[in-house]
Amino acid sequence: MPSTMPGLRGADHLGLTVPNLEDAVDFFTTVIGCVYIYYGGETAGDPAFMVERLNVHPSASNRYCFLRCGNGYNLELFEYQSPDQVREPPKNSDIGGHHVALYVDDIHAAVRHLRVNGVRVLGDPMTITEGPSAGATWVYFLAPWGLQMELCSYPNGKAYARTATRELWDPRAASG
Repeated sequence: MPSTMPGLRGADHLGLTVPNLEDAVDFFTTVIGCVYIYYGGETAGDPAFMVERLNVHPSASNRYCFLRCGNGYNLELFEYQSPDQVREPPKNSDIGGHHVALYVDDIHAAVRHLRVNGVRVLGDPMTITEGPSAGATWVYFLAPWGLQMELCSYPNGKAYARTATRELWDPRAASG
């Protein structure tokens, strides 16, 4: 039987591959509000490293940086160049599909902000009224290159927390 990982403390960062590092940094810092922390450099010219350590094409290269996104996990942004690169992000329904969810205090103000900044928001916020996630409001939006993202808010908590013996990490209780 598998055992749990010793010493697990939480999620440190989320790595995202973007089509253009500078444009992605601009979006995440000026529109979303993340803070640029550092440029990590470039990796190129080592086929064994690329294959064995990063599981990419041997002639791929990358450059990356780190951002802090509020009180949650950090973002590690990569820009890759690779002869076999797929330029379209996966859909949520694709294997490996994903989205980045951001907690906000006022989802309606955040949606207005996104729309003013030309961000494509997929509909209007929806509030969940039944089940364990009741009390949460959410809406999806797309980064300029198609990355699926979500805003979520549950200022009064989610229904499951009233009866759960364990709770999900709660951004409302985090401090900077």
